[in-house]
Amino acid sequence: MGVNLSDIVPVEQKELNDLSGQTLAIDAYNAIYQFLSIIRGPDGTPLKDSRGRVTSHLTGLLYRNINLMESGIRPAYIFDGHPHVMKAQTLAERSERRSKAHVEWKEAVSEGDIERARTKATQSSRISNDIVESSRILLTYLGIPVVQAPEEGEAQAAYMAARGDVWAASSQDYDSLLFGAPRLVRNLNITGRRKMPGSKEYRDIHIEVVELSKVLEANGLRDREQLIDLCILMGTDYNRGIRGIGPKKGLKLIKEEGTLERALQAINGSIPDVDVVKEIFLRVEHIDEYRLEWNPPQRDKIVDFMCGEHEFSEARVTAALDRLEKRKPAKKTEAMPKSQSSLDRWG
Repeated sequence: MGVNLSDIVPVEQKELNDLSGQTLAIDAYNAIYQFLSIIRGPDGTPLKDSRGRVTSHLTGLLYRNINLMESGIRPAYIFDGHPHVMKAQTLAERSERRSKAHVEWKEAVSEGDIERARTKATQSSRISNDIVESSRILLTYLGIPVVQAPEEGEAQAAYMAARGDVWAASSQDYDSLLFGAPRLVRNLNITGRRKMPGSKEYRDIHIEVVELSKVLEANGLRDREQLIDLCILMGTDYNRGIRGIGPKKGLKLIKEEGTLERALQAINGSIPDVDVVKEIFLRVEHIDEYRLEWNPPQRDKIVDFMCGEHEFSEARVTAALDRLEKRKPAKKTEAMPKSQSSLDRWG
């Protein structure tokens, strides 16, 4: 979920075609969770094949990536590795919330409360090993590069953006900025008119581009370390924040005191293992041995996997692939690291 900086972050709204020609390192788990949450039946039941295997994520990955590539965007997906030990409490709390939401979803379904059922269902999404494996298979068949991060996929994506191997990191979380991404793309998978969670309101969701340099400049922050200090005060996936401190109050403290240590002294507060938390963001755990290579989609394998294996409509799948093939034929493209010199409608 990451830290919420929406109140102090300047954004540029973009259309999909505005990103044509750009390469994006996408936080895979973040994208998959979005598809699992959004692509469901009216009562919140995820899409499944006849064997009971969840297929919502495959719907999202197939059709959205075809849209991206059709718009001239080159996506690469970065998968999480082992979580840092400091994230254990956050993960446990998320698991507990999802379990509770799953129980409440079943209760709402049995009571016929469809609106509440769908809301609770979106909060109960989990990524299994089967979901991860099937996602990687489909992406490979689509000719999209897959990178395995040692820890956080978001951190690896930020590292790739910072060294210039991709134009931007893509995630819903602002943590990409803390990990050093010079540019973050949000809402890549959820554009369009969307119902707000727990509300009857609808909002138009646009792609947003956030630049780290503009975030620092707009808020009078000296460097990324001060932004990290601000977020640690608020609370991150790796630490509990100081009660009552949000982005605006935290920003005021950091600008007045200069450092996290002095800010904590000023409010007589403390954060356990604060130096370890700072190091997680400043010394990003990453790998250099990755290949960014885009290949033409393997049409027969995609059709067999989606339609033969998971029972998708062959007419819809082939129609989507036909759209992609009508574009100028894709050439095999490769970028080597410097060290190596509306989805709801698809069923």
